[in-house]
Amino acid sequence: MLSVAGVDVFIQSSQILRGVSLEVGAREVVCLVGRNGSGKTTTLRTVMGYLSPRAGAVEFRGRPIHGRRTHEIARLGLGWAPEDCGIFSDLTVAENIEIATWTRPRGRAAAERVAQAYEVFPALRRYAARRGPEMSGGERKMLSIARALALDPEMLLLDEPFEGLSPAIIPAVSAGIAAITGLGRAILIAESNIHHVPDYTTRLYVIERGEIIFGGRPDDAWRDPGVSRIIGGRSR
Repeated sequence: MLSVAGVDVFIQSSQILRGVSLEVGAREVVCLVGRNGSGKTTTLRTVMGYLSPRAGAVEFRGRPIHGRRTHEIARLGLGWAPEDCGIFSDLTVAENIEIATWTRPRGRAAAERVAQAYEVFPALRRYAARRGPEMSGGERKMLSIARALALDPEMLLLDEPFEGLSPAIIPAVSAGIAAITGLGRAILIAESNIHHVPDYTTRLYVIERGEIIFGGRPDDAWRDPGVSRIIGGRSR
């Protein structure tokens, strides 16, 4: 479904990604794990068109998408929930979710897509009239993912969905992501904490200093001493 092949990315004169390659198949949950500054967010932002690769290719459903504008990529069926949530603070929860249906108007009815977003994150129904500044960090994370889901994408990109959340809210966010997998959506998660990687992850990539140093089953990553040191160095 998604293929990133040999991608090099520079920001100004600094090379951030070096030959990054990864794949996400239909219905897969794939995690890209690495320390802060390793290139996780840059990889996701490159997929979404915020950054352009100097070399390599990005394809979605067999079509090249590198060089396309972000809104064009979203219309092709890629939903994006950034690390900073990116919600519109002057809009209500309901308006934030509904705006995704305008971005990709074709497909299922808007009302059906909005209802599904609330089914995945039912707590948001209670806050439908709230605006961004009135919400907690965890509620904003849920809203960001719910808005991406309302786009009706075939695949979602989630950047650090558990970063900075209190232990009390993490189960609700995790349950919502699990529910999305049950809907048949593919998901690519960028995560700095290996202990936040969901148990239902089908494949794990580890990135260090802009290079993929491991790709395979999550359990196999712990058998590589070098990789283990980077992702945590202790048993789960």
